[in-house]
Parts: sequence; structure tokens; C-alpha cells
Amino acid sequence: MNPRYAFVALRAGHRCEYCHAPEVIFNSLFEVEHIIPLALAGVDSSDNLALACRSCNLKKAVHVEHRDPVTQTIVRLFNPRRDSWSDYFRVEVETGLIEGLGPVGRATVEKLGMNTPAQREARRLWNALGLFP
Repeated sequence: MNPRYAFVALRAGHRCEYCHAPEVIFNSLFEVEHIIPLALAGVDSSDNLALACRSCNLKKAVHVEHRDPVTQTIVRLFNPRRDSWSDYFRVEVETGLIEGLGPVGRATVEKLGMNTPAQREARRLWNALGLFP
């Protein structure tokens, strides 16, 4: 386990800082990930760390940018330390769909594959349990 897990998880409210999945519903702890990967000259400091569910962490990997599906331009991905989640994403509670707002939000939703049928159904169930959004 990452030695900074407790700090990062508490700061994140025990939610994935990308898709907002609640950690409490999973049978394993979420991962501490580098927003700007060390391989891309990111630093190993708390302001470059985020809590991520396994799905978001695997799909983000070492990427820091992606193509916006609407404008077809390459844009940066959402940065939980700089950006406010509600400025970049909206959740349709009834369907569980996360909609990206603007190029950064749309590119992040697409790159992290946030809207698979299983993820959307999970969000609907989490909402019914009062765990989401």
C-alpha cells in the first residue's frame, strides 16, 4: 500500500477522483496515482497524487492528454488537484451516465471509459443506496 494512501483517501473523501466511485462499495482499497506520471517528469508530492479506482487508474495509465471526441483536438485530461469535478462533469442520475462538460471533460470521460453499461448500472445502484454522486 502506498504510504500516502490515508492522506490521499481522506482528502478525496474515499471516492475515485475521476469517476467519483465510492470506495466503500469495493472489496479493495483504491489506488494512489500520479496525476502527471513520474515517467513524464511528474513529481512524487501530495499535490500530484489522486485517489483512483482500478478502472480509471488502468485506463489513464501514463496519459495526460487525449482527443476531445467533439472538436478532435488534443486536450489535457482532468486534473483533480487543479480542477473542480462539477465544472467538468455532470451525472445523469437516472441513467448513471457521466457527461463530460467541455473538451477536457469529454476527453477524460472517453479516455477513462467511464460509461460502460456495467459502470452506469453500478452508479444507478450506488445512487439508490445514497452513495453516489
